[in-house]
Amino acid sequence: MLLCCFLASAFVAGFIGFALSLERTESRLTVQADGVVVLTGGSDRVQEAGGLLARGQARRLLITGVNRATRGREIAKLLPVSRELFDCCVDLGYRARDTVGNALETRDWARARGIARGSLIVVTSNYHMPRALAELAAALPEAELYPFSVVSDHLRVEDWLDDAAVARLIAAEYVKYLFVLLRTRLLEPVTSAAALGAAARAEPGPRDAPKIPRARLPCGEKCARSVSSRPNPLEIVRRPTQCSSCARCCSTSLFTPI
Repeated sequence: MLLCCFLASAFVAGFIGFALSLERTESRLTVQADGVVVLTGGSDRVQEAGGLLARGQARRLLITGVNRATRGREIAKLLPVSRELFDCCVDLGYRARDTVGNALETRDWARARGIARGSLIVVTSNYHMPRALAELAAALPEAELYPFSVVSDHLRVEDWLDDAAVARLIAAEYVKYLFVLLRTRLLEPVTSAAALGAAARAEPGPRDAPKIPRARLPCGEKCARSVSSRPNPLEIVRRPTQCSSCARCCSTSLFTPI
């Protein structure tokens, strides 16, 4: 009972801290990054990301999670960039269907563009930013991520105490965020470590090398000394050996397996 009460209290306290940590005002960034990635879900996000590219704060822009029915010319009309800048420096990702897919698509794009170890500006809604950063940090552990939270006029996160719909949205994001942390920081590292350990145990070591059996003599006794040198594979060697019991020399055939 005490454990359940402790876990419930920790969950509620974490939720309150999560809700209070969300950005209330529009982000202001002055950094120069290698790229900017925007996770689709609202036209405000795409416009803000296009503004960062137009101001020269990034060299390339990735729009991840684009609807397959949406054409590039339609997105070009939403962005505050010239057609020339759109054609040269904007990439559209159509594979992602959720935040995990956004992170994987961003990883592949960053590797293809040679910026997987560079700096990226991440653009998404303020309530979605913690989960997006957690997924991207797991997919691109060597990249430097700069959050650019978009604040919508239609959803004010500061109203979560008074608006039940906002509270449910933030609570759902908080639960998803906890699952991301559990998966990326606990389950996946443990699984990777277990896989590496199994692979290491599967590799043959010096003690696992096949042993050459002692030769048997025609009299049925084992050879008094073991063979110290290994002939070539499939090579049949005849050498004199001495029986320890009858003290007579015998000519024995030794077959060395592969």
